[in-house]
Amino acid sequence: MADYSSVAGDASASVPASGTNTAPATQPDSSPYTSNSADSASAVQTTVTPTGTPVPSGTVAVPSAGYSSSGTDELPASTALPSDKCTWDKVQIPDPVMLNPVKSYSYQPESSVVQAPGKIDKDIIQMVRGLTLEEKIGQMTQIEVGQIIDCNGKLNRTASPGNHDGIYQWYSAEKFAELTDAVQEIATKKGAKIPVIWGLDSVRGANYVKGAVIFPAGIATAATFNPQFAYDAGRVAAKDTRAAGAHWAFAPVLDIGVNKFWSRTYENFGEDPFLSSQMALIRSRVAACMKHFIAYGNPFDGSDRADRHVADHELLEYYVPSFKAAIDAGSATAMESYGAVSGETVMLSNFYLQTLLREHLGFKGFMVTDWGEILSQATIYMTARDPEQAVEGAILRTSTDMSMVADDASFSNITLALSVARILQAKKDLGLFENPYADKELQKTVGSAQDIESGRDTARESITLLKNENSVLPLKTSESVLFLGPTLNSSRYMGGGWNEGDAVYQGFADTVLTGIKQVTGSEPSYMPAVDIDGTTRYDWDGVIAAAKKADKVVIGLGERTYAENFGNIDELTLPQAHIDLVSSSLCWSKDAPVSSAASLMTPNAIVNAYLPGSYGGLPIAEILYGKVNPSGRLPYTYPAHSSQASHTIWQASYVPYKPQWQFGFGLGYSTIKYSNVTVSSTTLEIGSPITVSVSLTNTGTYDQKEPVEVKAGQTKQVELTLKAEDMAFWDRYLRRRIEPSPATVQLEADPQQVLERL
Repeated sequence: MADYSSVAGDASASVPASGTNTAPATQPDSSPYTSNSADSASAVQTTVTPTGTPVPSGTVAVPSAGYSSSGTDELPASTALPSDKCTWDKVQIPDPVMLNPVKSYSYQPESSVVQAPGKIDKDIIQMVRGLTLEEKIGQMTQIEVGQIIDCNGKLNRTASPGNHDGIYQWYSAEKFAELTDAVQEIATKKGAKIPVIWGLDSVRGANYVKGAVIFPAGIATAATFNPQFAYDAGRVAAKDTRAAGAHWAFAPVLDIGVNKFWSRTYENFGEDPFLSSQMALIRSRVAACMKHFIAYGNPFDGSDRADRHVADHELLEYYVPSFKAAIDAGSATAMESYGAVSGETVMLSNFYLQTLLREHLGFKGFMVTDWGEILSQATIYMTARDPEQAVEGAILRTSTDMSMVADDASFSNITLALSVARILQAKKDLGLFENPYADKELQKTVGSAQDIESGRDTARESITLLKNENSVLPLKTSESVLFLGPTLNSSRYMGGGWNEGDAVYQGFADTVLTGIKQVTGSEPSYMPAVDIDGTTRYDWDGVIAAAKKADKVVIGLGERTYAENFGNIDELTLPQAHIDLVSSSLCWSKDAPVSSAASLMTPNAIVNAYLPGSYGGLPIAEILYGKVNPSGRLPYTYPAHSSQASHTIWQASYVPYKPQWQFGFGLGYSTIKYSNVTVSSTTLEIGSPITVSVSLTNTGTYDQKEPVEVKAGQTKQVELTLKAEDMAFWDRYLRRRIEPSPATVQLEADPQQVLERL
């Protein structure tokens, strides 16, 4: 989330007096780190990035970053050289730096944003001409920072690359800056004297920087249906990323999530191209990297990195718009996707990466590969006979500018000038030639109370109430409530993949239980009952006894954190132990429905909290107890069965199907009545928009957002503008067409109430 390509804000800030972060501590779980995989890295001679790299045990992972020099491997005399391999027991956990952030700060006006260049400046062209072949290669190669640091994050690279497995940790911005600044000091004084560009996987906040606020995941942000929250998250991410000395963020994720089996669904903004495009419009002062181009979110079997089969007209209609919006907003960089689309690997596709991206969409920035994807052409996809041919194809056929690899110098004898120029232009636009170092003033704002509240506000408007039979919610403080389940007492499960574990988040996160205590003023009655994988049940007899005494039972369930293909699954279902816990609790609880045997298997209320971020515990508690009225709406179609995994709002079906909940569904504690629907004209013509008006009346006692806010008892008139151009579509001959035909304007307040007017 940085220029967040399009989802971020100005990262310059003025800092007032220092304050103290008094966020509640969380309870550690048995395994402090989440399993992540590498989506990004950094660059030799150009870049540095945190990614997730599996530890040999296969059970935990730590972020890592990349490094680029300036044609030299020389390090300061004080730099310690590695004596042996870095093993898990030698890693410093966590960074001991104590944080004391300001409570609030003010942003300067957004006078300068980082965008893809319209042209290459003359001084950059001259600089490229002066570089040696080796130096050009360095600018185009991105390496992972774990190769150049030791267990404590000290630079250790010698003239023998790859001789040490350094492990990068969750550092504070200050400690992170020690590393980034040291590299910049070397890069700007040796060889070509060109600063590096550090990349950071700041996908929802600067999630690898200690104390930085982890915002709700992309899918949760989309559930607000409010682009302002995407902007807020990106603005804070950009600020904290720059505080750590990085100026490039591998975000936003603009894939359209079609197949619900896909393990990266939580990272994007859902299945609707328009909604995703709206979330991709904002620019900032950190170089964004829109990803993953293209159609990554519809793998044929749901597995991450699997092939996709998409017709060209469907590609243009549904998968391209979010990237087009980011390009129009000035996204500085882009990342291609893994795998193949319609039988052609994206990495070597002239059509996808040159004709479509560069010529049709007009992308002018530099393109980086996803992790090792050039090498994969020779080792996995077999589309190249060897790595050298894969490199040649990527550079000459697709205009790829940078390779994200461990340490690859195989770009020799290739025409590199344009790619190097794009990269250097981005560095100039970022101001790295003037000042490549971390912004120490911004370090004071990392984890501020202001940022925490911003993350909570996003969570408050994203959480979606899917069911509320007999108005079982909101809870009352006078009721005896038993809280069960593994997700209620963990900050780890609030953030999902690309994050760390409970031990790391001590003091920098809420849990649902700490949020409940804040809301009710008393310690909640809690039992874990089962573990997150459903393999262990805890004190089942005690759980039964406690549930029978409770007025109501609240169960927090979910899945283990993961990233990329670590999250591949075979069924869209929770573990059997989780299902048993729900069904059994309904039988034990005083509030269990008794109308039918089938209803005993179904809870009275269902709240979808998505991945609400490190401070999502309090918003969940506020919604459970009615302090906040839920207003989130599903940004995807929620399937009733696994066979519906690829159904979306924009797909027609000859045989009607009924999903569990449709796109846009969401309840509140008040009822909104729609009435007085009018249209300004019954004819919609090109160049002549029409206005649709509707009255919204809040008939309940809670203020409700629909997503416009309607106060209790208030009636509000809402107007929508429709243009004929919005009805255009791509046909199979790749022509953009508008067909004359009757159209229905349909406004939906809830599943039972549909008002329409021709």
